[in-house]
Amino acid sequence: MLSIQQWLLAGFALLCIYGAVEPKRNFRCPSGCSCTKETIICVGTLQIPRTIPNEINSLLFVVKKGQVLAKVLIFSLLSCLGLFFLYRLLNANSLTTIKDDAFSGLPHLEYLFIEGNKIETITKNAFRGLRDLTHLSLANNKMRFLPRDLFFDLDSLLELDLRGNSFQCICENKWLMTWLKNTNATVSDVFCAGPSDMKGKRLNDLPILPGKCISTDFVRHQSIPIQSMSADIFSLKEDIYVAMAAPNSNSCVVMEWDHVEMNFRKFDNITGKSVVGCKSVLIENHVLIIVTQLFGGSHIYKFDDRQNKFTKFQTIEVFNISKPNDIEVFQMDSEWYFVIVDSSKAGMSTLYKWMDKPDRNETGFYSYQFLHEWFRDTDAEFVQLDGKSYLIFTSRSQSPVIYLWNKSTQKFIFHGEIPNVDDVVAVKAFRVEDELYLAMTCYIGDSKVLKWTNKQFTEVLALPSRGAMILQPFTFTDRHYLALGSDYSFTQIYLWDTETKTFHKFKDIYVQSPRSFTVVTTDRRNFIFSSSFKGKSMVFENIIVDLSL
Repeated sequence: MLSIQQWLLAGFALLCIYGAVEPKRNFRCPSGCSCTKETIICVGTLQIPRTIPNEINSLLFVVKKGQVLAKVLIFSLLSCLGLFFLYRLLNANSLTTIKDDAFSGLPHLEYLFIEGNKIETITKNAFRGLRDLTHLSLANNKMRFLPRDLFFDLDSLLELDLRGNSFQCICENKWLMTWLKNTNATVSDVFCAGPSDMKGKRLNDLPILPGKCISTDFVRHQSIPIQSMSADIFSLKEDIYVAMAAPNSNSCVVMEWDHVEMNFRKFDNITGKSVVGCKSVLIENHVLIIVTQLFGGSHIYKFDDRQNKFTKFQTIEVFNISKPNDIEVFQMDSEWYFVIVDSSKAGMSTLYKWMDKPDRNETGFYSYQFLHEWFRDTDAEFVQLDGKSYLIFTSRSQSPVIYLWNKSTQKFIFHGEIPNVDDVVAVKAFRVEDELYLAMTCYIGDSKVLKWTNKQFTEVLALPSRGAMILQPFTFTDRHYLALGSDYSFTQIYLWDTETKTFHKFKDIYVQSPRSFTVVTTDRRNFIFSSSFKGKSMVFENIIVDLSL
């Protein structure tokens, strides 16, 4: 027994072979069909007219079976009829998909009704070539989305019926909202079936908010085979550089951005002994890199234009520093300072100031104040708030403490503690919508986000963070992120939600034992540079994603 598709294929082939159009006197309306002067309608019959009069310009079949409309009826054979073909599927309850070029070979088709099925999927080029189509009905199916530019080829479309479907009024259908507002065709009212806050609203009436369907993503751009504790970005002669503290290779590796290859490449290598920190600072005409080491003291290197490399500029006084853990550089009242944070039991975090040394007749960074003795400090962060300057120190042995700059004595004085946060390994300050926040990284327990409210820092968010060593805030254009890097899991990226005023989980990226995340913007592209203590340092590009495509 031939299937309907096989029978139709054979029948239409015979029509083309023997000449489909015959004089009216030779035509007899077949059983199961109804014939008028210009139309033939066949319902539930397997007989197809073997000859068709010249006056017939519409041929209608009611077909009750089929699943995928994908040239299964080989419509291209019908092009030899030269008809304004009307193809209609009624009660075809198993039809679920219409694929590309399903109606190829029917350039003069004017009416197409595919109603009352279970169509869920229509591919982008399903109606390609139907430039004469004037009436299209896809009513009463199960469509939630339509592919972008589905109606692109339908230049002659006058009426479109999309009623009785389950359209979701979300970004994937944004193009349809735009098309409905601009088309000259008459379109039936299309109502949202979801999400819940949109249900029952007319798709035609929804506002198209600019940027509403724009998101971002982080994709791996470059893998750098250097294990590093930190990465600091700086500019030199309008080029971008990164200084990486690489204790395993006993060096501070300086890399530059290649504008042709669009990658970082090695530029210089400052050798040392167990380098744990590299921090740049640009003062007057000097480009300096502060290099802290576990052994052999710490030093400052200056870029030498003649040699095109960094050379030793100064040895730092480290009498009270046994285990440097972080470098915080800042400017206050036009003066430059940096703090070396000491994490040993017998050391003191030390403040250095850029100044002249009369007895040496030279300018450099010299120790200025000893701070927070014997508390195993892990990090320091400089914050300016309400016209005042603060230094925040975190520690593994006590709660974070705040020092306030006293303008009279020109020294930092103890100001207070931040309670209910213990065993903090890093602190980073950031602003969102003019509000000041602190990101506190905890290796054990939850990392915290604190907000400055009523002259104190108050916890507003806790993030599970076993093994975390860095909770880094960063911003690209108007989007604010947190990167939570752990030794035991993927790095979790959180995105600020402007409606709920908090951070929500956005994406996971993989960096082995990350220690820092630093923003790089160059050549109109945005990146984050992540140092890795046990693996390759990674560069991820922040890309724009249009969810409506």
